[in-house]
Amino acid sequence: MMNSEAVFEATMMRVEHKFPMTKAQAEEFMKRAMPHLKPDVYPEYDLHNIYYDTPENALIIHCLSHPMYKEKLRLRTYGEPEENKPCFLEIKKKFRETGVKRRIAVSEREARAYMRYRNPLNSESQIASEIRYLTETRDLQEKMFIAYHRKAFSGIEEKDLRITFDTDICFRLDHLSLHKTGEETMITGDDEILMEIKVSDRYPMWLARILTEMKLYRQNFSKYGTIYSALLKQQMTETNVKKEAAADTAYRGAARKEKLTCLAQY
Repeated sequence: MMNSEAVFEATMMRVEHKFPMTKAQAEEFMKRAMPHLKPDVYPEYDLHNIYYDTPENALIIHCLSHPMYKEKLRLRTYGEPEENKPCFLEIKKKFRETGVKRRIAVSEREARAYMRYRNPLNSESQIASEIRYLTETRDLQEKMFIAYHRKAFSGIEEKDLRITFDTDICFRLDHLSLHKTGEETMITGDDEILMEIKVSDRYPMWLARILTEMKLYRQNFSKYGTIYSALLKQQMTETNVKKEAAADTAYRGAARKEKLTCLAQY
């Protein structure tokens, strides 16, 4: 079995801002920004994730209330998982605007055995201890598969700057694994792109100028949170429709009964 600590372990701290936009806006942004950017070391790839939450979805409900501090846990792989290809079990914490991502490398089998059955993780590192504490104190369970395609760029002069563009965002709620099954539901259209700016400090002047000139404004956007909110809204709508249908049926039944009573009297 793969040794998590020997393969990869990392902590990343940075500010992350998200900008939903159209394809035309993304193309115009890149036209203006390209003199300052270069393709990242890994310039284009797919991301497959499983998000974990409590039985009552407490983590995402807390995140959606826009608190100063929030955290989440996910299992991630770059593209389709393979036998000897590591996955990453990562805990992501955010205080105000600064996010910290701490992760260990695991095999998909090891992650599944731990998250489903609490079989021990191979790693005894501090990061693994934090993952165990969050998982076991909150009784975290598999909740959602989310996948998307990403193009990534980094700054030529600003070594800490990274800009990514996510498309084809989709999700699945059942048969959860890191593999795509073809049964996913898309949440973005062909003309929708999510740009994310990641930087350890402040924006460079050229980037701030482009965002201002194009009137691009950051938004609070979480893939897991957006999907959860949409599903909750759909569930509430369906519940209201059922209640209205039941009330309408009851009304019609009462009216029919009243009509029959009146006919019997005459």
